[in-house]
Amino acid sequence: MNLEEIRTQIDETDQALTALLEQRMALVLKIAEFKKEHHAIVFDPAREQVVLDKVADRVKNKTYTQTIVSTYKDLMAHSRQFQNDFLKK
Repeated sequence: MNLEEIRTQIDETDQALTALLEQRMALVLKIAEFKKEHHAIVFDPAREQVVLDKVADRVKNKTYTQTIVSTYKDLMAHSRQFQNDFLKK
């Protein structure tokens, strides 16, 4: 496989990831709406740890575990920021 073929596969994977991230953010918005209605706090460290543990367990190639878990930490931080911004409206 040459570099261009690999990059094409990355582009296809990025397209799928973007769709999944958009789907996830739609759910994050629903959570933010619920939290706003029920005056709940955004940050739930116990829930985030559960998510990170599940992610780590699901990684098949353990060489990637730390990178994928770190990516999820960033994803959740951005999701929290999105919720906080929503709640300020």
